Amino acid sequence: MNTEKINRQKLFFAALSGTLLTLSFPKAGLFWLAWFALVPLLVALRSLSAKDGFVLGFCAGLTHYLTLVYWLANTMQTYGHLPMYLCLPVLFLLAAFLALYVAVFSMFVSRLCPTPFVCFATVPFLWVALEYLRTLLFTGFPWELLGYSQFKVLPLIQIADIFGVYGVSFCVALGNAALFMVFLALTKKGRHARMVTRRLATGSLFTFILIFGLVWLYGTWRMQAVDAVSSKAPVARIAIIQGNIDQTIKWDPAFQQSSTLKYINLSMQSKQDRPDLVVWPETATPFYFLHNTKLSQLVIKGVQDTGADLLFGSPSFRPGKNSVEYYNSAYLIGPEPKVYGRYDKAHLVPFGEYIPLHKWLPFLNKMVEGVGDFRSGKQGQTIGWKDYNIGIQICYEIIFPKLSRLMAQNNAALLVNITNDAWYGRSSAPYQHFSMAIFRAVENRRSLIRAANTGISGFIDPAGRVIASTRLFEDTFITRPMPMLHISTWYSRTGDLFAILCLLATLAAAIYSIVRHRNTQRTRL
Repeated sequence: MNTEKINRQKLFFAALSGTLLTLSFPKAGLFWLAWFALVPLLVALRSLSAKDGFVLGFCAGLTHYLTLVYWLANTMQTYGHLPMYLCLPVLFLLAAFLALYVAVFSMFVSRLCPTPFVCFATVPFLWVALEYLRTLLFTGFPWELLGYSQFKVLPLIQIADIFGVYGVSFCVALGNAALFMVFLALTKKGRHARMVTRRLATGSLFTFILIFGLVWLYGTWRMQAVDAVSSKAPVARIAIIQGNIDQTIKWDPAFQQSSTLKYINLSMQSKQDRPDLVVWPETATPFYFLHNTKLSQLVIKGVQDTGADLLFGSPSFRPGKNSVEYYNSAYLIGPEPKVYGRYDKAHLVPFGEYIPLHKWLPFLNKMVEGVGDFRSGKQGQTIGWKDYNIGIQICYEIIFPKLSRLMAQNNAALLVNITNDAWYGRSSAPYQHFSMAIFRAVENRRSLIRAANTGISGFIDPAGRVIASTRLFEDTFITRPMPMLHISTWYSRTGDLFAILCLLATLAAAIYSIVRHRNTQRTRL
């Protein structure tokens, strides 16, 4: 089989794909770019060996992730106290690691696609399989999977209650594969010297349009059905408090009281809306609640004055076997005063809440204040509130579908995400973080409340609509009535079954390709 070599044009196409992928996500938010973002890379992969395909895919992935998570460098410098000459290499290493998934995708496309038809059929399965692995491997980092780019296209993302975000990624990848077939037919350039007929191109495009149409029809119907159920469901009036506390003073003991009073004062202003529940962000109380007596009494007095129950983030600790164990927690308390329960963050942020491989990376310090590394809590834990259960996720836990799903299985009627995105300033990170939360509401058909220290805070209904949201870096509160649902979706029951099937199909294709290649080699001998 004749193969081409990587040249400047192919490198440009790879970088173009990486750039288009980034632009399809917030802040740019040009979601329609995602539908053809992979086409330049697929064009460049024509007739390349698996090795060269890997290299080209790595270039595309590196371009994408360097421009997508660029904000990490400034975060590490400002709050991790690392010099920029160390921040940039760390950013590069993370981007390079994430780029490996695109590299493997490109390598497999070069290896597993002997014909255009096989390429069309393989691309969406392969892409979803690798996204699923990215969610799992090395604690996982499923930041802005391809499907998340469509968070504003509500009829399209409704299939998430069956397939999760991976179903949307599959549709977008399928669209890219169909357009690639059309491109090959129009340019009369085949893959591996095989011509792509107009019939194949038309069939590929028709298949995509048919699937897209069915997905759209399902989404339109499902939104109407969910709205009908939501309109009859009991509601809870919830107030979100966005304190907008400067991260540089947040943990300074001299500002602990003033920061707490700021949240209390905003909560008192929300009293006019008669909320049933007031929600403060992650570590809104920068002290150990119930252990710092003076400040804890200040919070309890504020709850009594407001007259509503309060959910808020606070660090906590308890004695362990050989040392004190620290947690990033959320408390739910009432004005009686009564502590209804505490949730301990289950999925911690590497280098933010604990240092993996600390022995080999001693120069990296945690960016979150506290003594020692945090410990993980129990996944799926909910807290009882009135006649309901509340599922709480702290910070980037919301990007892991499994955690929300376990809470829905544990009878959570409401999902709450408390976070502190002040680390990221006015970069694209807060917008990206918020966009992913929308899918957790759709997947499990739950109202989702998001309270962020500096924003973006907001209310998301069970159909994925953003009912209300705040701007970044403003002191404010918003109150809305939200439906409390107990709908059991296919996704909340079966989880990532679709993604697992894509992974198994990809592995089967890889094994078949290896066996076929070996048999061909033996025949030649």
